[in-house]
Amino acid sequence: MTVVDTAPATAAPRLHRTLWVIQVFLGVFLVVASAGPKLFGEAYAVQTFEDMGAPTWFRYFVGLVELAGGAGLLVPRLAGPAAVGLALLMVGAAITQAAILHGGALVITPVALFALFVFIAWGRRDSLSRLLKR
Repeated sequence: MTVVDTAPATAAPRLHRTLWVIQVFLGVFLVVASAGPKLFGEAYAVQTFEDMGAPTWFRYFVGLVELAGGAGLLVPRLAGPAAVGLALLMVGAAITQAAILHGGALVITPVALFALFVFIAWGRRDSLSRLLKR
């Protein structure tokens, strides 16, 4: 009986810690390794957007969205909404990778990130419900 009573109490802190580990990792990754190259004009990022036929402003836009989303993952009240926005961005990235860039197996990266962002959004659904109540 005691195990049943304490199981939910121990699961919530573990989930909270797991979410924070994922959020910090992905937040830093998005800011440093994904948004940074786009915003600072790193050659590979520029070439990728040129291969898509996208204008320069779109590269900056995607970089700013990633920067805002990565920072949002690190702020408790913004983590849920940031994760939803980033999940939607990954839908576009997967479609672009598959249809325009013909990335093949490279589609796995945005799909895996999508799954992680959905997990974060689910785990931080309280911040989403607070936002929707406003």
